[in-house]
Amino acid sequence: MTIQADEAFRKAFDPQLTRRILGYLNPYVRLAATGVLLAFLIALSQPTFNLLQRYAIDHYLLPTTGRGNLGPEALFQGLLLVALAYLLLKIVEFALRYGFTLAISFLGQRVLYDIRADLFTKLQRLHLAYFDQNPVGRLITRVTSDVDAINQFITAGLVALIQSTFLVIVYVVIMLSLNWQLALVSFTVLPFLFWAANFFRIKIRDAFRETRLQQAIVNSKLNENITGMLTVQLFSRENRNAVEFDRANRGLLGANLNSIRWFSIYMPTVAVLAQVATALVLWYAGRDILSGAGVTLGTLVAFVGFITALFQPIQDLADVMNNLQSAMASGERIFGVLDTEEKIQDKPGARRLERFRGEVELRSVWFSYDSSVTADTPDSDERWTLRGIDLTIRPGESVALVGATGAGKTSITSLVSRFYDVQRGAVLVDGHDVRDLAQYDLRRHIGVVLQDVFLFAGTMESNLTLGDPAIPHERVVQACKYVGVHDFIMNLPDGYHSEVRERGATLSTGQKQLIAFARALIQNPDILLVLDEATASIDTETELQIQAALQKVMVGRTSIIIAHRLSTIEHCDRIVVMRQGRVVEEGSHTELLARGGYYSRLYRLQYEGGGMAADD
Repeated sequence: MTIQADEAFRKAFDPQLTRRILGYLNPYVRLAATGVLLAFLIALSQPTFNLLQRYAIDHYLLPTTGRGNLGPEALFQGLLLVALAYLLLKIVEFALRYGFTLAISFLGQRVLYDIRADLFTKLQRLHLAYFDQNPVGRLITRVTSDVDAINQFITAGLVALIQSTFLVIVYVVIMLSLNWQLALVSFTVLPFLFWAANFFRIKIRDAFRETRLQQAIVNSKLNENITGMLTVQLFSRENRNAVEFDRANRGLLGANLNSIRWFSIYMPTVAVLAQVATALVLWYAGRDILSGAGVTLGTLVAFVGFITALFQPIQDLADVMNNLQSAMASGERIFGVLDTEEKIQDKPGARRLERFRGEVELRSVWFSYDSSVTADTPDSDERWTLRGIDLTIRPGESVALVGATGAGKTSITSLVSRFYDVQRGAVLVDGHDVRDLAQYDLRRHIGVVLQDVFLFAGTMESNLTLGDPAIPHERVVQACKYVGVHDFIMNLPDGYHSEVRERGATLSTGQKQLIAFARALIQNPDILLVLDEATASIDTETELQIQAALQKVMVGRTSIIIAHRLSTIEHCDRIVVMRQGRVVEEGSHTELLARGGYYSRLYRLQYEGGGMAADD
């Protein structure tokens, strides 16, 4: 898997993206305003502690510079009042910080919830072609890591931006109002601090970018090895894969060490600049104190505290840029998903049908999975999957689609379910173009059995009913008995309430396919689609069970079956033979064998030593 650099970052700042991200705050304006107000109050409270220290020193600890006529008891009472005020302010600060943290954290979690919900809803509505083009791991990252980056931007980056800005302004104003000369002396190192912060921000950003890329490579290698563990062990690739993983792991180690190197230089640099500012203030104020020029010891102590406190929000403002840049990258990817065109969607006023007769018709259907192919694409273009298909399936008729791999069989069933739309022609159900029907109505009347059966984590019954509480247990049992899976389920520890592991890991292929048949039958569809040889991976006895059940449920129900083993579809009313996206033959099994055409050749190849090869 190739990891693109833009997976980590693209733009340092994008105003439009920022507005869209902040748009998620609109439902929580009051909460956001409360957080900003509390941040402002916290910023106002911070310098107060240094001012109280200044007042205590100048008025009570050194009475010669303050109230020299006060007695020891009065001085003690004065110090006690200052100490109580200091304690009271700390309690107030605690309450402010508690409220601020609670408000901002709740705000971030609500925004995170809303974005994640929007993403999941959007993914549910996207057409299958989108998932053909985007790996599952990438989409999961959008809903997890990228959403978390937005949450970090709101709860940490945006908050730090507001709070640090308030703090810098408050400290600068107070320092200038107390003693503008000392303030200017303190500010002499700020240009160097801003330069250092910007320089190291760029270096740390680049190091962080490399770390993200290397982490993605390691994750990709790890995912590849875990999902392909059977192949790894089967072909004894453990040592080779270990070498490849070690190479990727060393890349991540080097990137992390590089980040540590820059941080190890950055933090001491900021600390040294802060100490330089403190030294300058001590030198300048010390001269005035010794000469009696008006600077008090309390003012000097307060300024030392102000300098230390002032440098932290300035440093935080530099760090916000990295947080902002990460949020820009994540926001770009998130909104890339949210802005994806929903190519398969209901028309305004889509027709609702409560009951289908089950008639299926394809009229001059041309179809390609390539989205760049249009109705004007020449007929000779090799990208066409289906080429001028005309096919009518009568209500209650059972039709088998056969042909070599790539002939277009599965494409027809996907078009009937409207997972894709045709570029030319039309697909009709009961005389209605599927593009004019509501997708929910269309698909709830179609039952599908796949070869690769997907089972959800949960109970056996929840997998059979797909979580529909309206389906009675008796109907589930009846369908399972029909298919022949009831006895197997009852032998499980908790019967129909037995837990199924993710993807049905503890079940055999045959058992999962029988469950899939039962699941389809429970839905009682008007049209039954059996795709890609759903009986190809089971033993003969199980296959006979499925065949017997199929013959029962196909009575009075339109059935479309895709088969590679031709013996499984001999009982179908009609067999449609496909080749390179076209229908080349139609008829019953006996009729097609008698013609000696393409179907007859496929039959001989399969039962006289050859398998069904791909189309030429």
